Amino acid sequence: MHKRTFIQAAVAATMLSTGGLALAQDNVFKIGLILPMTGQQASTGRQIEAAARLYMAQNGDTVAGKKVQLILKDDGSVPANTRRLAQELAVNDKVNVLAGMGITPSALAVAPIATQSKTPLVVMAAATSSITEASPFIVRTSFTLPQASVGLADWAPKNGIKTVVTLVSDYGPGLDAEKYFKDRFLFNGGKVVESLRVPLMSPDFAPFLQKVRDLKPDALFVFVPSGAGAAVMKQFGERGMDKAGIKLIGTGDVTDDDQLNDMGDVALGVVTSHHYSTFHPSPANKKFVAEFQKANKNLRPNFMAVGGYDGMRVIYEALKKTGGKGGGEALLGAMKGQIFESPRGPIFIDAQTRDVVQNIYLRKVEKKDGQLWNVEFDVIKDVKDPGKTK
Repeated sequence: MHKRTFIQAAVAATMLSTGGLALAQDNVFKIGLILPMTGQQASTGRQIEAAARLYMAQNGDTVAGKKVQLILKDDGSVPANTRRLAQELAVNDKVNVLAGMGITPSALAVAPIATQSKTPLVVMAAATSSITEASPFIVRTSFTLPQASVGLADWAPKNGIKTVVTLVSDYGPGLDAEKYFKDRFLFNGGKVVESLRVPLMSPDFAPFLQKVRDLKPDALFVFVPSGAGAAVMKQFGERGMDKAGIKLIGTGDVTDDDQLNDMGDVALGVVTSHHYSTFHPSPANKKFVAEFQKANKNLRPNFMAVGGYDGMRVIYEALKKTGGKGGGEALLGAMKGQIFESPRGPIFIDAQTRDVVQNIYLRKVEKKDGQLWNVEFDVIKDVKDPGKTK
């Protein structure tokens, strides 16, 4: 009898302790952040992680009574790694939200996991138009290449650029940039002399740039992923293409704020179109830049950082609205339709497409106080992804 009482007490104690554990787990809200912290896209990972941690530092780590836990995983921009890590986070860690996604193939690799587990996937970097169509649980806070490319194709013919060669990295975003720039530029009466595609992994721009020099277009339109712009700029300068009268234009990735100061004077005068510049003059952005630099040894935030920062805001606001109740579908519903003032300007998460609607700025690289900046000179307001407006 005594023995049976002891066993019953032990079982009760175990149930209490596991109940306490479940309760503790209930009060934790987990964000699985998968980023390339090593490899070619490491600057993307560094920027997004820094921005996510800054948002948490500014807004606290408790929301709607839940303790927010950020679980960071490095996928090295290898989609097979991204898929495996997402699976582990969804199944073992039971994360409430998946986030990050440095490149398009990574986002597409995780899309089925988001759908099957009904876990919202907040894409903070990857920019191929079709990503949000890969899962009904994807919400994007970065941008799309069609958004960034079309404005430049309208600007160029009005500013003496009649012939262009396009040079893009050979994967989803590059193909989007090439297509949407080319279609609009041709529509506006321009001529695309040649379209060149560079391998994404281990790119060597030199032979492609030599070909551009031989073709002598008015301008070279470039898209490369964040982190690769400095190499393009260096080799563009080494071949004297700026002095040969070939203008360099592109999406903002090529004059990445993170690397711009190291590019040197060859970058001066380069015109790009993009959704964010560190030099954006709004009070919200000045505060963001100052606090980001203070927390990160004077590192300039770039467009990847703002995608991460705004992604955290979308997650926090959805958690506030749902109070953590209703699971992934409720969270997703609370993410749709959010409107707010970002450091980049006003943005809106389109409830139908789950994609970001935002201003696109035309910018020129200028030197101010001895530093290079992407200085905005025009704005196209409330741009939806042209890839989804057909």
